[in-house]
Amino acid sequence: MKDFFYAIQDLFVNFLFTPFDALRALELEDWFKANAMSWIFLVIGLVAMVYWMLQLKGFNDNKEENKSISAHSYL
Repeated sequence: MKDFFYAIQDLFVNFLFTPFDALRALELEDWFKANAMSWIFLVIGLVAMVYWMLQLKGFNDNKEENKSISAHSYL
């Protein structure tokens, strides 16, 4: 049974966490390269939020939104 848990440890430490070890080493050399994926996800989220807000504004300008009190069942 002990060997089973050592096998899980070996799997994670030597294989699955290798990209994180590479990022940790890269951070000492260049912070911007190490955080590039974070910046990419941040930009994608910002673009999605702006798109969503423009869609909501378009529906609001066309008066398609039902703003009555009984519009939603939870109200």
